[in-house]
Amino acid sequence: MKSTRKILCWLAISLLPAMPSLTQALQSDKNQPTQIEADSVEIDDGKGISIYKGNVVMTQGSIQFKADKVVVTQREEKADQITATGAPVHFQQEMDNNEGMVKGRSKRIEYEADSEILYMINDAVLTQNKDTFTSDRITYDRAKAVVKAGASAKGKERVRVTIGGAKK
Repeated sequence: MKSTRKILCWLAISLLPAMPSLTQALQSDKNQPTQIEADSVEIDDGKGISIYKGNVVMTQGSIQFKADKVVVTQREEKADQITATGAPVHFQQEMDNNEGMVKGRSKRIEYEADSEILYMINDAVLTQNKDTFTSDRITYDRAKAVVKAGASAKGKERVRVTIGGAKK
């Protein structure tokens, strides 16, 4: 039994360099104004909630969401919580140092503006270059370029990771 653990430990350590890594998102995006286009909007200033419906496109710098519905909760005249739903919701953001785009999709995305953490829920897929994470739930910290998927993100299904591929 001990030898099996040693082999598994050695295997895990030897695979670490091959694991995909994400680079940091553009830091300037969080200081850009947020723009939202939709077929309709309902705004409740008393509750600080705006509900956008139909072909919603939300952009902030290089960040873009495309969804069927987006609910924005504001606090102190600033977007605090954004919940996007769709079939699916598409997300993309330019990465720092010309590392390309990180793209994702899931049926629901919850975004906490202050923490810069995205929660991708139901059929979540996150891709950067040729690396892909697939799970029922992916937590993506844009500022730190940290991804948690599957059990580590409280998901129920196994995580599937595809690392690179042949370059063209």
